[in-house]
Amino acid sequence: MLNATRNGRSFPVALVAAVRPRQWLKNVLVFAAPLAAGSLFERSVIVPTLGAFIAFCLISSSTYLINDIRDIADDRNHPTKCNRPIAAGDLKPSVAAICSVALALAALALSWWIRPDLAGVVAVYFVFTLSYSLFLKHEPVIELALLAMGFLLRAIAGGVASNLPISQWFLIVAGFGSLFMAAGKRFSELDRALSASADVGAPKRRSLDGYSLGYLRFVWGVAAAITIVAYCLWAFEVGQAPSTLPWAQWSVLPFVLAILRYGVVIDRGQAEAPEDAVLHDKALVVIGGIWLVLFGLGALGV
Repeated sequence: MLNATRNGRSFPVALVAAVRPRQWLKNVLVFAAPLAAGSLFERSVIVPTLGAFIAFCLISSSTYLINDIRDIADDRNHPTKCNRPIAAGDLKPSVAAICSVALALAALALSWWIRPDLAGVVAVYFVFTLSYSLFLKHEPVIELALLAMGFLLRAIAGGVASNLPISQWFLIVAGFGSLFMAAGKRFSELDRALSASADVGAPKRRSLDGYSLGYLRFVWGVAAAITIVAYCLWAFEVGQAPSTLPWAQWSVLPFVLAILRYGVVIDRGQAEAPEDAVLHDKALVVIGGIWLVLFGLGALGV
């Protein structure tokens, strides 16, 4: 029987918690480019795209371990992050470092086997995320750009893995959509921090000192507007493929509704964890499902 750690979690359980499998939801962005190209379900596309998804799960988990090792002291003083396995003492930093290296090497090896260009994208993601975790996470604006870049590289990876051309409008949607979510995340964090400012020693991300709620509202508002405009142009580009009905064009409506609905979530200060914010809002999930069906039909030329 595996021995439990001092806080009650066995090593496998602690390791699984430390690599944050719930965060892997972000990696579904690798399927966006193949879906938009209408080629997702072709064997020559779906197999490397699945491989890219796995590679990003591995490399992102590697960076989560590095981040938690770096922030162990701060996490121990945080009301919720203190439960992370490394901060809680369930996973030794030295063991976590070894696991991080193993995950990174596995991600690079898998992506290189799929396509060397994909390995390049994964490597760039690792460098950017490592720079964020070690040096730049407390630098206002720069850390926002790095957060957005992480989402953008995921979206690019799907096209690179399958050697598919990537629309310029898709890149703009992915880039500014990522900035929209990143700014919304920081807005929610700052809103919570200001609400808790009366508490002595209330934890607060240092980069938040460089922002105001008004500035972050401006950033996510501008990012949302550009994302919507670029998506409209992209949807009409996708809709040029032969189709019985203008499915892609119709997908503009649920897309705009999803942006507006997520804006409500941000405004309420509930977007600190984007993946949880999306999954816990039933209306947003339904709208997202409708969008996926309409855009998928348009991309496939049904």
